[in-house]
Parts: sequence; structure tokens; C-alpha cells
Amino acid sequence: MRGLVISEHARFEMERRQIAEEMLRQVALAPEQVVSFGKGRVIYQSQIADRASGKKMLLRIVVEERQDALFVVTAYKTSKIGKYWQSESEP
Repeated sequence: MRGLVISEHARFEMERRQIAEEMLRQVALAPEQVVSFGKGRVIYQSQIADRASGKKMLLRIVVEERQDALFVVTAYKTSKIGKYWQSESEP
């Protein structure tokens, strides 16, 4: 099993955006969807119940899938689930 490395930038954004490391790890290790992003990066995303706002949100994690580890570039939450969530019919 590959490890998970969280960049300093991602840690800064997690704190600023109130994303718990435990939640990030859960989504990074078992995402509901994986979306191609380009530049050797992918987005791991899952719908979550946000404790801070009490709303359903989408947690998106920009990841570089390296041979030895998943390298987290950044992470953010959005309420615009419909904008980013890919339905079953989409590639």
C-alpha cells in the first residue's frame, strides 16, 4: 500500500479551509470518484457532511499518483456538487 504525503501548501490550505486531516485521509484512500486533471495529476473527490457549515459538500483533493506515495498538492471543499460530480453516463 502506498503512503500519503501531504505537501506544505496542502496543509496550509487544509487549515485555512477547515479540512480535517482525518477527512482528507479518508477521501484520499477511498474516493467516491477519481477525475483526470492533466499534468500528471488527478482529483480524488467524495461527498461529505461538513461539520463547520452543517451542509453537504464535495471534498476535492488534487493528487499526484507517485510510485511510492500519493502526493497531495492541495484540497478544498465546495458546495457546487453538481458542477464537479460526474454522473454514471459521463466518461
